[in-house]
Amino acid sequence: MFQAGIYSAVTHYLKAIKMAGSDEAKTVIAEMKKIPVNDFMTRNGSIRDDRRMMRDMYLLQAKKPSESKGEWDLMKVVATIPAEDAFRSLSESECPLIKK
Repeated sequence: MFQAGIYSAVTHYLKAIKMAGSDEAKTVIAEMKKIPVNDFMTRNGSIRDDRRMMRDMYLLQAKKPSESKGEWDLMKVVATIPAEDAFRSLSESECPLIKK
């Protein structure tokens, strides 16, 4: 999961550079916040003002061997937690980037 998150972040960063036509940090961050994150593990994710990646989270359950259709078919989604419920709200953020 850690490697997948890094891959997603770098891919989104490179996409933002391409769309912004610049690699200047503030410009790229602004572009990263504008464009949705859509990749192999995130659908319609977003980056908040405190720079938290907002994405739905999943409650998984291990499959019984009889439910598995292959070597890597190990888990099933039993619940989807919307991003707004999965993470601390922006108003509760302790991030110094947020001016309260």
